[in-house]
Amino acid sequence: MKGNRITLEDIAKRVGVTKMTVSRYLTNPEKVAKATGLKIKAVIDEFGYVPNRAPVMLSQANTKTIGLAVSSFSNLLFSDLIDGAEARARQAGYEIMLAHTGYRMEEEERKVTQLMSYQVDAMILTDPIHSPLTVKNLKMSNIPVVELMSVIDHPIDMNIGYNHKKIAYAAIKGLINSGRRNIMYLAARMDTRTMDRQAGYLTALREYGMEPHIYGSEAPSNFTIGAETMRKALMEFPQVDAIFCTNDDVAIGAMIACIEQGVRIPDDISILGYNGLNIGDTTIPKLTSIRTARYDMGKSAVELILMRLHNDHTPDTHMELTPMLSLGQTLTMEESQAISRHFDTLYALKLPQFPDPEEMHKRSGRRRLS
Repeated sequence: MKGNRITLEDIAKRVGVTKMTVSRYLTNPEKVAKATGLKIKAVIDEFGYVPNRAPVMLSQANTKTIGLAVSSFSNLLFSDLIDGAEARARQAGYEIMLAHTGYRMEEEERKVTQLMSYQVDAMILTDPIHSPLTVKNLKMSNIPVVELMSVIDHPIDMNIGYNHKKIAYAAIKGLINSGRRNIMYLAARMDTRTMDRQAGYLTALREYGMEPHIYGSEAPSNFTIGAETMRKALMEFPQVDAIFCTNDDVAIGAMIACIEQGVRIPDDISILGYNGLNIGDTTIPKLTSIRTARYDMGKSAVELILMRLHNDHTPDTHMELTPMLSLGQTLTMEESQAISRHFDTLYALKLPQFPDPEEMHKRSGRRRLS
């Protein structure tokens, strides 16, 4: 058997039973005599046999699998979401099949096609924009689809997420109302969610007649990118007194650069992160961040799918989540309270028409993308 895939026939010969008996044990162990089952299990463990589920899955109407296409495996943002989805799926006897899209529409199209080829019972997506073919294939498949992370105007099916434009808009207004006048936005990767936050930032500054200052990189976010970008920003815009960051990686990198140069946080410069990752609790001072409920989002996505698969009533298939601030120390107490107040009234306010960020780039002030 060396160099070849171990088969049911190999297991059956070693145990001294029929191939059908081994197959029956794998699919329904209680239908095989206990002593025989123990022998089969011992040989399976000895050989390291892994059943090939693909033919079985393709022959069944229900495969007990849910596809989850994740934007990034390296971004800690998605680990909690995966954990939440897997925890709820496991409770219901389902498995999560993961795929990585790398924030690329064409890669998502390819990976979604692959997942669908395994006849997954449902699909969870984390990218907010999809190719026409992806949308068409998912709609024609008639399987439940949940889009996570962002509020989507015209979702494929079900949607759970945050309106990142509104959240950024409210956060910046809170900083301005607390007395900050030179607020910078640190960006990275320039994906859709980063650009949505930028649109909210630009809209708030425009209302107060303030000049925007945007620094960032097309590269994926990490601590190094945040620190390098912040060092450049401090040289070119030394009067900065507040920093709004597209995520916590960038925010922690910005903190490192500020501490290197003796900048007091939040006395000289306040720093606001986004997503509320656990690592923010370990920094000194602790990072204040806009918390997103990734674990609950993943869990709720699977819950909606299970309700749909079992023909139960799904009352809330389009859920816009409300943000909260983490208990950090990189904003003043006044700033944290002001932002929290804006969050509390976020959905009662008459909000402005948010601009297309790319259009506003042409009219924005100092902007550096390295």
